[in-house]
Amino acid sequence: MESNIEDLAIGMSDRLATVVVKAGSLMIGSAFPIRLQTMTTTDTMDTVATVNQVIQCADAGADLVRITAPGLHDAENLLNIQRNLHKSGCFVPLVADIHFTPNAAEAAARIVEKVRINPGNYADKKKFETIDYNDDTYQYELERIRNRFVPLVKICKEYGTALRIGTNHGSLSDRIMSRYGDSPIGMVESAMEFLRIAEDLNFYNIVLSMKSSNPLVMIDAYYLLVQNMQKELKNCYPLHLGVTEAGDSEQGRIKSAIGIGTLLENGIGDTIRVSLTEPPELELPVCRSIVNRYTSGKRLITDTTYLYPGFRSDRVKTAKIFNIGGDAPPAVVADFSGINNIGRDTLAAVGYLYDEPTDKWTIGNAAADYIFVNDQLTFSPPGMMGIIIPAGKWEKFPDQAQYFPLFTLAEYKSSMKISDRMNLILINHQEVNSFITEVGVLQKKNIVLVIHADESINARTCLTKINYLEVSKQRIPCIFQCYPDDRSTDDLIVGYAAYAGSIILNGWKDGIWMIPPTEADQFDNLPAILNNITFGILQVTRSRISGTEYISCPSCGRTLFDLQTTTEKVRMATSHLKGLKIAIMGCIVNGPGEMADADFGYVGSGPGKISLYKGKEVIRRNVNSEVAVDTLVGLIKEFGMWADPP
Repeated sequence: MESNIEDLAIGMSDRLATVVVKAGSLMIGSAFPIRLQTMTTTDTMDTVATVNQVIQCADAGADLVRITAPGLHDAENLLNIQRNLHKSGCFVPLVADIHFTPNAAEAAARIVEKVRINPGNYADKKKFETIDYNDDTYQYELERIRNRFVPLVKICKEYGTALRIGTNHGSLSDRIMSRYGDSPIGMVESAMEFLRIAEDLNFYNIVLSMKSSNPLVMIDAYYLLVQNMQKELKNCYPLHLGVTEAGDSEQGRIKSAIGIGTLLENGIGDTIRVSLTEPPELELPVCRSIVNRYTSGKRLITDTTYLYPGFRSDRVKTAKIFNIGGDAPPAVVADFSGINNIGRDTLAAVGYLYDEPTDKWTIGNAAADYIFVNDQLTFSPPGMMGIIIPAGKWEKFPDQAQYFPLFTLAEYKSSMKISDRMNLILINHQEVNSFITEVGVLQKKNIVLVIHADESINARTCLTKINYLEVSKQRIPCIFQCYPDDRSTDDLIVGYAAYAGSIILNGWKDGIWMIPPTEADQFDNLPAILNNITFGILQVTRSRISGTEYISCPSCGRTLFDLQTTTEKVRMATSHLKGLKIAIMGCIVNGPGEMADADFGYVGSGPGKISLYKGKEVIRRNVNSEVAVDTLVGLIKEFGMWADPP
């Protein structure tokens, strides 16, 4: 077993070797920096607005900018957009985004540097039908696809245009769904069908992507794609990473950091896009925050057997100590060590509201389980909240009912007094082996480890050490202290989410403890920010559900309403509905498909018109947008999933 753990160190900060793809003058692949991109939100027929937005995106750091081309006229207008950009001195490569319209793709391929097609709808129409194919009828379908796809490939070869085969979980064709199901395997095969045709025509200027609104599905699909390419083709094409319909604000950043960061952590990824329901230029700082964590690779990985899986479906087995470990939900520790004069109002930031007239506490869905403080509180805390305190202070308290000591390893070994219920021991990730060898001589009673890793250590490095605990079968619960990069709010969110997300997705789900940044003064209400990030990470990784989850696409030229304003209206009306998933989609391209992972859907069906879904089934068609949010609330009530706000 130990040799397997050591294997984790192989390629730890390196890149998966991928072939070189050229989009205009821009090179994409493992031999080049990870490229950043975004997508315009303007009407493609509005040349001036689109040109201005592309320039804004390029100035914000985009290496490529994608523009939707829903029809032939839009694709042809890309020439005007490109000419005006060049006149303005902007030569950023353009990517035409194509759905449903092969003739638009063929026109765009003669103009822009790269074309993105969706194999789920390039030659197929989605009707959510299950079709019983035999091998002969399925082969007939592949020949039909080939005939539709070959003209585009030939044009790309002639004009030197790059091609992205971009699979979306939400828009797999009925043909793929009928044979492979709604699965990562189906996503991979959807892309491989088109890739085989391109290779048969000796066309290799290709990038691939496997996008989903669920980061776990997305991560799994990319790993399967890499394995399939390596096995069948003996090489790998560059990979474009992204969590589609990630949403906005913290949730969108957390989803993207976990999905993209987990793959980059393990060497997979050559270009990324963070899909936020915000102006496109705001996506670029988040992209940089993610990529900056993974720029130290020096070696290219060619043997994919050394790729460390991005996540595991099971949980590391640990004993349950008090309410940490075992089958308990991941514990959340809020760090108040840097706050003086802690009062009842202070706890509102982490989910505990005090009502003085009744002398009662109200607990929110996202209430921290523990707080860490430097000294005993001066008031009676909520009875369900635990308090962690340095062991030296803990020993002096006459009343220790809600207080738990935090020891260093040396302090625990020499202590004459320990808790009968729970003892937390803070160790560096480098001390795991020492702890294992010494635990036999310790009085091992109700121990929970708090794993501290230096802020410069990535999750992969930490995992190589802590996995010795699982191999040694100690079954000791572990809480992980996570450190931020505190240069900006984006860096803060991404740093926590990428690190903690990787730890959780690799089975260590006993608890998270966010260490506040050193420059805490630059962040208003930091305890609330950290608490929201923590519960957001747990929600995205499906480890602990504490609120409503929104699957919201980024706006683009196809969008039929103001996504940002509408998303906020839906959030205001429904954010108290714990565990509910609501999809807010600008158009039907991915809408119904992505709602396979949502309870309800709000989808643009025409100018000023909304269709409302329950799962994949449309329930209300062409509702006026002015009353659509109220109609959505009524629909949630109709299906018995509504609860009044507290």
